[in-house]
Amino acid sequence: MVIGVRAVWIAALAGASFIPALAQAQISDAKPGQGAPGQALPGGDAARDPAPDAQEPIVPDAAFEKALPKLSDDINAPLEPIQRFDKPAAPPVQPNAVQPAAPTQQSPAPVPAGDQAPAPSQNQGLAPVGPVPAEMEAPLPSLAEFKVDPSAAPAEDDSEEAPAIRYTTVVTGLDKLRLEDSFDNLSALSNGKGKAANAAMVAARAREDEKLALRLMRSLGYYDGAASSLLEQVPPNSGNLRATITASPGTLYRLGTIRIESDQTVPFGLLDRELNLNPGDPIQADRVMGAEANVSLRLPQQGYPFVEVGQRDILLDETTHTGDYTLPVTLGPRASFGAIQTGGARPVFDAEHVNIFRRYREGAIYDSRRVDDLRQALIATGLFSTVAVEPKRTGEPGPDGTEKVDLLVTQVAGKPRTLAGELGYSTGQGIKLQASWTHRNLFPPEGALTVSSILGTQEQALTTTFRRSNAGKRDRTLLLIASLNHANYEAFESYTTTLSGRISRDSTPIWQKRWTYYYGAELVGSNEDRYNFDLGKRDRGTWLIAAIPTFLGYDTSDDLLNPTRGYRIKANASAETSVRGSVRPYVRTMVEVTGYYPVTRNIVIAGRARAGSINGVLRDELPPSRRYYSGGGGSVRGFGYQQLGPRSPDDRPVGGRSFNEFGIEARYRFGNYGIVPFVDAGQVYEGVMPTGRNLRFGAGIGGRLYTNFGPLRIDVATPIARKRNEPKIALYISIGQAF
Repeated sequence: MVIGVRAVWIAALAGASFIPALAQAQISDAKPGQGAPGQALPGGDAARDPAPDAQEPIVPDAAFEKALPKLSDDINAPLEPIQRFDKPAAPPVQPNAVQPAAPTQQSPAPVPAGDQAPAPSQNQGLAPVGPVPAEMEAPLPSLAEFKVDPSAAPAEDDSEEAPAIRYTTVVTGLDKLRLEDSFDNLSALSNGKGKAANAAMVAARAREDEKLALRLMRSLGYYDGAASSLLEQVPPNSGNLRATITASPGTLYRLGTIRIESDQTVPFGLLDRELNLNPGDPIQADRVMGAEANVSLRLPQQGYPFVEVGQRDILLDETTHTGDYTLPVTLGPRASFGAIQTGGARPVFDAEHVNIFRRYREGAIYDSRRVDDLRQALIATGLFSTVAVEPKRTGEPGPDGTEKVDLLVTQVAGKPRTLAGELGYSTGQGIKLQASWTHRNLFPPEGALTVSSILGTQEQALTTTFRRSNAGKRDRTLLLIASLNHANYEAFESYTTTLSGRISRDSTPIWQKRWTYYYGAELVGSNEDRYNFDLGKRDRGTWLIAAIPTFLGYDTSDDLLNPTRGYRIKANASAETSVRGSVRPYVRTMVEVTGYYPVTRNIVIAGRARAGSINGVLRDELPPSRRYYSGGGGSVRGFGYQQLGPRSPDDRPVGGRSFNEFGIEARYRFGNYGIVPFVDAGQVYEGVMPTGRNLRFGAGIGGRLYTNFGPLRIDVATPIARKRNEPKIALYISIGQAF
């Protein structure tokens, strides 16, 4: 490097001494007619070639000193104003004068005969400047007003014509380690999709992929691995490049000694068991990190809520190809559950109500799973914008040598009111618009009031519901309902008033439960029309109905609104009595089984079977609204609402005392959309038990739009072996799967 620098300086110095000599040689070699050294040029002053040591000064010393302004001898004197200095006058322009050119390394051009170069002026200055444009005198705009438009930047051209070259990528050596997919997902060459502006870009991507191959090999324990890249034209001189990444894993490193720096645990060896790393195991990044994460997860489940896992240290030995592993762990105290504390900017519950949600007893060994369960139960109430549950040390001794740890529930109340709406349509039921207003905590704690309405072409209703969630016990709900309803269907027209109450354990989308149930009481007053077979005509009547409904459900499905696996079993029983002149007690029962089986990742086979029976009363003694019907979007698709079963002489459905229904669907989902072909079957019977005879079938296809609150459903179906007055096509639009 020193030699290079000296060579540059030597060349520069040689050039500096060579240029004047060259200029002098050119002057002495003047052509005839241009004058020779020592000769006078025709028509002008003598142009001489001065000797190097006898050059005349451009400005004489006396003239230079005279032009300088007079300065004070006092160095402390203030500077004189600039206005007192005279502006140098511009040199007069003589006619036919040749302005001197800037000096160059070339020989000076000879002066033509008759012309004379003007002598240098002592006060020579710049030529006067013309008028200044107004834009130049305007003030500069402020930086705040200066805007840069990002859209003005040239956009990257993704067209097929933009890349100048194409390339292919070949990777060798990673297949033995099963790293091809990981490499392809992260590769700069693969992400370039075989296109680049130039070969330098391909080379840069290849260098990045070299580093990627090394990282992937080291993640599996191959710390001696090497990777290289090669660019070549294939075929030669074709302009098409092939980038080859070659990986050599080398020897696999394995764990040597394993040491955990920590206090003793209770029970003994808890850390070793939960870390679960053994000498001889490959030093794989995901395996080691997973083991450390398991310690952070499992120890808080076994009494150590404040455990902290430190930074690991692995010392590699190139000779034995092993790594000695050391992990520092700070345990903190072994803890037991203490009391509940509440806090937050806008708390919703006090400590007494929060205690209802917990599924542990005070003094039990701390288990973070119970804490997570408490947090999820609080979230399921829907009353918080944020809620957190954190352990807090108390310093108080607990049982079995533990320290009591309180749980601090920090709450911020959310918006308690909700407006909701739903619009649906189905053949037989027409258009149905449902809307509701809810205040989820109007009567604290968790006392919600809901006012809902139905406005449809064939049904109108107004319902007020009081709901007390977690009523004295977690997951127990108290419901009080008052409703007015008018329904006008082909089977009957009714005006109904209902008062009911029930206690239930329900599933929600956030908190789906395996077992659900309810039991309660209903009092119904209904005025309805019916076909009176004794009179041979339709008439109206008023019934007073008292019922004790019960329900039990068992659910193993994986989702409440859109299940893809598992099964559900539901059973209803209601002891009722209707009063119209006399008391007629009876029992309504129904059983339903649904199952879901994933054939592939995108296809689910869903099936349903349902049957019901009414015992203890004749069909014609039942109010029409309490009979069983079948047909419609949630029943046997392809038929109108309540259209299956016995019919009256005026060809209107009359319902029955028993029914059965079956359905099967193939739910194919692609992205947020789905296609569902289906077949349904069912029938309604006048007798007490469903016989399975005269089953009617409907078939069709549906579309699904999957959203975060459940699928939107559109089903189109037609009856098989359609009869007179049955619809050719039935359409159903609603939210949620058919079953």
